[in-house]
Amino acid sequence: MKTKIAITALASISPLGKNPEAIWRNYLSSTTLISTKDFNGKPQFVATIPQEIKDEIEVLKKSEIKYKALDETVLLSILVSRQAIQNAGWKKGDDFGINIGSSRGATQLFEKYHKEFLETGKTATLASPTTTLGNISSWVAHDLKNNGPEISHSITCSTALHSVLNAVAWLQSGMATKFLVGGSEAPLTNFTIAQMHALKIYSKEAPRQTQCDNNKSIVNIEHKGQSEPVEDVFYPCRAFDFNKTKNTMVLGEGASVACLEIGKKDNAIAYIEGIGYATDDIEHNISISDEAICFQKSMKMALQNTKLEEVDAIVMHMPGTLKGDTSEYKAIQKIFQQNLPMLTTNKWKVGHTFGASGMLNMELALMMMQHNQFIEVPFAEKQTQRKEIKKVLINAVGFGGNAVSILLSKDF
Repeated sequence: MKTKIAITALASISPLGKNPEAIWRNYLSSTTLISTKDFNGKPQFVATIPQEIKDEIEVLKKSEIKYKALDETVLLSILVSRQAIQNAGWKKGDDFGINIGSSRGATQLFEKYHKEFLETGKTATLASPTTTLGNISSWVAHDLKNNGPEISHSITCSTALHSVLNAVAWLQSGMATKFLVGGSEAPLTNFTIAQMHALKIYSKEAPRQTQCDNNKSIVNIEHKGQSEPVEDVFYPCRAFDFNKTKNTMVLGEGASVACLEIGKKDNAIAYIEGIGYATDDIEHNISISDEAICFQKSMKMALQNTKLEEVDAIVMHMPGTLKGDTSEYKAIQKIFQQNLPMLTTNKWKVGHTFGASGMLNMELALMMMQHNQFIEVPFAEKQTQRKEIKKVLINAVGFGGNAVSILLSKDF
């Protein structure tokens, strides 16, 4: 990279909440935020946003007549984008670009309109404009009145980090000085969850006895300031557990965006020091190579100007699937050999938020640097924090093997 990119703000809505203090408190807890909810008459594991945020979405829908017909992916994006530009000191009408993507897009509305079509042979007037992919960034642009380009895209689960790549290109070219980037996903629908089950990658609910047998863990639970071991804590998503014998991916919902600016900024919370990207030569629509060649390439590219020992931690993509988890771990071993950084993932806690997941990885990385505290996976092998957390690598990859790696630095 010719010039580092400053991250001047990041805002999110997820099962962790939306307030940074609450989000960090949730990360400090060993409790998962995954619960069960009925879909198509059957209980499924999902991670949902808190009810008070759902109430805010309803208030937003009523605030402007045109917002009433929008999908939750768009409404989530509007809420987090307002918060992000406020945190960065930007104003409505400023010159900045917008690039917010989604893996599935307006899934809730699409299923609703398609069901109506099957039942009546007709569809609503707004079915098309409210389910197009460009719907997300364009409505955020409408809400923020920005002067600048607005871009939408879908590159499956690496969507949010690809928006960072796009912004870096715009910023370093001189065609923009500020960019709002991120991803939004509201995939908790009957059809989307059914698709994940069809792929045989989704976590299945089991009777309590089976859960005890297959997923028993001993973790430290914080209670009134004291830490005590608690046996038999059940985690539906076993991301970063290499002893699991079945796929355990769980879906979550959320949105997250970051404000990026070129060069050194007094209000920077961190800097993007390196970017990398690659695509696997895959043999199947959803596969990734055994040693995740795409991740090896993307990490090498992101780290080409950095000594490996300077990387303090990696927030991995690691979705809780057998092959997805092991292939990424093998790729990291190939790059770092015996000197592995501290490794973590957040999907055991918040589920897989598809297109938004990469930006939630970035949020975890930024918080670990801010608080100088490593957030580990409670059922994974214990890792000891060896030094101050100054540089964190984040990974994301999606169907098609399109990997992105981004190196964040605490110092300019």
